[in-house]
Amino acid sequence: MDSGVIIYISSRLALGALTAFFAIMLWSRTRDAAWMLMVIGMLTAYVEIIYSIVEMFGIPEGMIVTIGSIPLASILLPNLSAIFILSAFLIMVFRKYRKKYKS
Repeated sequence: MDSGVIIYISSRLALGALTAFFAIMLWSRTRDAAWMLMVIGMLTAYVEIIYSIVEMFGIPEGMIVTIGSIPLASILLPNLSAIFILSAFLIMVFRKYRKKYKS
């Protein structure tokens, strides 16, 4: 394995773990729907990081559900985190505009 690949994997795992740790800490402190969706989006992004690294090593070969030639998890995980984060931003935007036009 190339040293660049080791640095790539280590940095993704370390930063992802740090993000997931702080997301879990925030989750225990907040009950706001927008922040909860943001935390779930970050945790889903970390799952995607772990899956992509495991996939790099070729471990899930043969036990993957595919759509055509693309593994279903490769389609779902990045999009799922984006959906959660998008939902959080939409909630924040709707709250902002609802307060603005209510007054």
